[in-house]
Order: sequence, then structure tokens, then C-alpha cells
Amino acid sequence: MDFLPLFFKLTGKTCLVIGGGEVAVRKAGMLVSANAQVHVVAKAMTQSMTGFIEKHGCTYRLGEFVADDLDKMQLVIAATDNKALNETISQLANARNLPVNVVDNPDLCSFILPAIIDRSPVVVAVSSGGKSPVLARLIRARLETLIPSAYGELATLVGSYRERVKQKFATINQRRGFWESVLQGPVAELIFAGKEQQASQLLEKELTRQSARTQDTGEVYLVGGGPGDPDLLTFRALRLMQQADVVLYDRLVSERVRELCRRDAQMIHVGKARDKHTVPQEDITKMLVRLAKEGHRVCRLKGGDPFIFGRGGEEIELLAKEDIPFQVVPGITAASGCAAYAGIPLTHRDYSQSVRFVTGHLKDGAPDLDWKGLIQPRQTLVFYMGLVGLESICGKLVQHGMDSQTPIALVQKGTTLDQRVYTGTLESMPNDIKEEDIQPPTLIIVGDVVKLHDALSWFNT
Repeated sequence: MDFLPLFFKLTGKTCLVIGGGEVAVRKAGMLVSANAQVHVVAKAMTQSMTGFIEKHGCTYRLGEFVADDLDKMQLVIAATDNKALNETISQLANARNLPVNVVDNPDLCSFILPAIIDRSPVVVAVSSGGKSPVLARLIRARLETLIPSAYGELATLVGSYRERVKQKFATINQRRGFWESVLQGPVAELIFAGKEQQASQLLEKELTRQSARTQDTGEVYLVGGGPGDPDLLTFRALRLMQQADVVLYDRLVSERVRELCRRDAQMIHVGKARDKHTVPQEDITKMLVRLAKEGHRVCRLKGGDPFIFGRGGEEIELLAKEDIPFQVVPGITAASGCAAYAGIPLTHRDYSQSVRFVTGHLKDGAPDLDWKGLIQPRQTLVFYMGLVGLESICGKLVQHGMDSQTPIALVQKGTTLDQRVYTGTLESMPNDIKEEDIQPPTLIIVGDVVKLHDALSWFNT
């Protein structure tokens, strides 16, 4: 981030605005809305600025800016059309460690003014880092339609209960769970309907009811994180990722997906690479049970779909046995996501009427697959985790009757900005990639549908 989002408390603070035009009026208006005391310095003032000063009781001085104008100021905004003067103001303010904003010149700013959605006491700020104020305003306009004006009343209501909730619930997780149930339930809906008194009464009842309960067992969310592109997450996956206070994630979960988890959640990396599990599977399952019994909401975040070569079934078996509540959120599996982003339809009326997902892991270094069963006409094969055994997979398919000229594709890091696609035949592919540094995760697709890649490839072309 070029700028760290901060909220200044300016009530009673004296802030300086240099400039007397329409832009200066807008900036001064933002300061007044934050209850700041505004002082204006300008050679000349528009009628709008004169009226603004009179209406809000601001102080002012007509004349050229001088360094002494910065005395006793807590914040400075330069809104003049004089480039040299703006640079001087920025230098003088920085020398005094005063926060300074120079309108339309982020290089001279120590802070910038965002586009604001005001639902006081809820305030949402949107910034483009000074790169495109128009884009920030467009985003704000979209958010305006998604955030009801009643959110201000809701924040005021829950704020009045904050200390009482702290007294009733011993741990931060208990308090967080209580507030989430309130803010996503009937109390919030009553506020949105304009029934503030009924909402307050219901909140009182909920506080009494929930604080009387003994500590609840937590819950486990088994979430499919998809093949890498965060835009492919489901709404439900994103909601639970934001709700969990502990996240156990695999190596195949992309960084961009992990960044969407709750900021203050405990992040635990549990593996796994081929033949190298950071945490053994049995220990992962026991950890899920332990954390849930401690009252945590645990997100078990997996790459792809948890029920397709993800060992999701193994993990929830013990949860069910231990009576731990759990939810399963499907994700876009690598076969579907990587094939789509590579422009390779898994089925096509002219080429393939069926598709099979196969794990490419080789047991004890030797193939352990029903090779004859895999070789069927007009069928697409998708091998997960088969990169290390690629040469053996190609050889065994040919050995058991598949045409050596059958097309094959490798999709490396599919759906991400690092995606690369290699195509060839069963005969040529092992030699084709000898000089390539192909890294996992890499998906293998075998079948005539690979012929469509050149024509249908759309991503990263």
C-alpha cells in the first residue's frame, strides 16, 4: 500500500486550508463535517468560500501564504493552482511533521482524502492512492447502493451495549460470535425496518439468553478455495473465511485467496507437498477437533474442491464421530477451473462424451491404476498430482492401447497470472518438457479436446 488508511479525530483541532476557490470549499467542508476548526488563507476568495466561512464560523486571512500560517495547526490542505506554492507548503509542513494534502498531487501529500460513504458513526473510505479520484468516486457510488442508511442507527445501538457485552462474555471469540449473530439477524432487520425500539428490546433479550449459556462447541468449515483465482470463490466460502477465527490452509491455496480470510484470524499452514506433509493428515484432523472443542470457528481451507482428491471426507468423519458441527463448501476443482482457463473443454460433442478424474500419485514408485479401464473412446482423462510421474503415465497409457499421438496438455498454476499451458502428444510430451522448469501444481489433460486449446485459449493470451 502506498497509503495506510487511517481515520483522524479532528474534533476541536485547528486545520489550515490554503486557497479560496471551489476546490478549497469542498475540502474545507470535509473538515467541518469532522468537527474541525477551519482557518482559511487565500489571496482572493470566491463568493462560495465567503459564504462558507460565514455559515460555519471559520477564521480566515486574506493575503499571500507565509510560513507562520502553519503555527498551531494540526493539519494542512493546499488547494491552490500555484504549483511552486504548493511545493513550498508541502516542504514546510513536512519539516514541522504536519499532515499535509496537496490537491491532485499525491507526490506532495503525506495523506490523501478518500471518497467517503457517510453512515455515521459508520464511515467507509475508498481511495485509489491518488491515481484516479474518479475511479474512487465510481466505487463509492456502487457501495452507496449496498450500504443502507440505517447502518448508522445500527452502529449506535450496538455501541450502547458494547461495555455490557464485554462484562457478559469472558473471551473475545464469545463476544465476536454474539455480535455476528446480532448484526446478521433479526435485530439488524428491525433497525433496517425503522423499528428501533423493538430492535433494542430484542437485543436485550439476546444478551440475556446467550450470556446464560455455557461455552458452546465451535464449528468447522471445510471450504474449497478453488484452483487459485480468488474471483472463483463462492459467496458462502468468502463469508465463512471472513467469519473463522482460525484458518488451517494447504500449500495449494493461493496467497490471493488466503488474503481474503479475516485479517486477525490465526493462520496455520498444514502442507502439503508431494511426499512432504508439513502436518500429518491424522494430526490435522485431531487439530480440527481440538480447536472446535475450545470454542473456535475453524476454516479448513483447501485448494480446489475438498471432496475431489482433497481428503475432505477423511477429515469430517472424525468431526461427525466427535459431534463437532461442520459445514462443507464446495469449490471449483482444478480440473474444471484449469481446463476452462486453458480453453480446453472437458467434454465436447465432437470429441468427448465423458471425463474421468484420476490421481496421478504413484504407489511405491510404481503405477497403481486401472490402465485398461482408463482407455475408452471419446473420453477425457484429467490427472491430478501427476507431474512427477508424467513419463510413466504417458508410457502406460500407450502400452495399454492408447494412440501415442493422443493430444495431452499440462496446465501449470492454472487460473492464476502465472498460468502456462504446454501441449503435445503422449509420445512427445516427456521430451518436450525436459528443458522446461515446470512446477506444481500442474494438471494433466489427455484427450482429443486438447486440440481446441489453440482456438479457444482466452486467458493470458
